[in-house]
Amino acid sequence: MEPTSESAPDGEAVRQLLSSKADVGRVSGRHPVRDLLHWISRGRLGRHSGWPEIPRLPTPWQDTITVRTGWRQRAANLADPATREGEFVFAVDYRVCGRCGLGWVEEPYTIPRYQRMGIASAGLSALRDERPGLAWHTLGGHLGEARLFWSAAGRGVPGGYSQRELCKHARPKG
Repeated sequence: MEPTSESAPDGEAVRQLLSSKADVGRVSGRHPVRDLLHWISRGRLGRHSGWPEIPRLPTPWQDTITVRTGWRQRAANLADPATREGEFVFAVDYRVCGRCGLGWVEEPYTIPRYQRMGIASAGLSALRDERPGLAWHTLGGHLGEARLFWSAAGRGVPGGYSQRELCKHARPKG
């Protein structure tokens, strides 16, 4: 029986993804006119409704908005060489406070058949490379099955992805 893409990931495609962690497409997610209207009306106008639409970019890695206000998402898009269609195989939300020199990552997720292939480590490493000098943390406690991952991922990383609350600069206003 031939392995399907559901059961056997394409090793070469994963290697290419890992080697291209610096090839990141970016979308700011800002809406300057709406934000100005919101500010001028003191919050009465210009509010967005519903969930934000997170775009899919044609790059192997992408940095976009996420459903969490003030956070960003780093995601890996693995393209199928036969169809050129991509699928998200990894995503993590992150937030940075330059004033305090702190960064937080939350809710990393890798599709199960791509776990333990280095994709999450590459994504986290790229974030650290882009923002040298930050201490990296998480907000929540590490669940049982994730403790080994965070222990390995945090080895040698300032902050070690230990649990820490958001600083006063990164907390939502309200």
